[in-house]
Amino acid sequence: MIRLSEIIVFGGGCFWCTEAVFSMFNGVQKVTPGYAGGQTKNPTYDEVCNGDTGHAEVLRVEYDPKVAPLEKLLEIFFKMHDPTTKDRQGADVGSQYRSIILYTKEEQKTAINEFIGNLQVEFDNKILTEVKRLDAFYPAEGYHKDYFKRNPLQPYCAFVIRPKVNKIKKEFQLK
Repeated sequence: MIRLSEIIVFGGGCFWCTEAVFSMFNGVQKVTPGYAGGQTKNPTYDEVCNGDTGHAEVLRVEYDPKVAPLEKLLEIFFKMHDPTTKDRQGADVGSQYRSIILYTKEEQKTAINEFIGNLQVEFDNKILTEVKRLDAFYPAEGYHKDYFKRNPLQPYCAFVIRPKVNKIKKEFQLK
C-alpha cells in the first residue's frame, strides 16, 4: 500500500503544545518537533531559547491530504494559538514562539494565504502569522519528542498544554 503524504511546518508557541495537539488527529502520520525559520545551522534548544538564531520552535507535520486536508490542519493551527500576538504565546515570550507556517509546495502557500485572508474577519487584531518557504528543518533534541505524553504531570504540561489539548478536543469533538 502506498502512503501519500505531504509536509508542512507549524510554529505557534512551544512545540510541546503543537505536538500534543496535532498528534491527536487522523491523517497526521508523523510529527517532529524542531527548529526552522532562522539562519543558524544545526541550532540547539538553548541557542533557540536565547533568541539569537532567528529560528522558531516548530512542528514538522507529515500528513495524508486525503484524510487530513491542509485546510483542516490550518483550522486546527489557528484555533490552538493566538496568531495576532507578536513573538509570544501566553507566558512564552520571544521570537522563537512566533506564529509561523513554513510551506513545502507553492500550492500550500496559495492555500495558506487564502485561508488567512478569509480568517482575518474573525479577529479584531491583524493576523501576524509569518508565511514562508521551508528552507531547512532541524529536529529538536530527543527529549522533546512526545514531551507531553511522557510528562503529563510536569507543571507546564498540566497547566499550559493540557488545557490547550482539552480545548481542541472539545472544539473538534475528539475523545
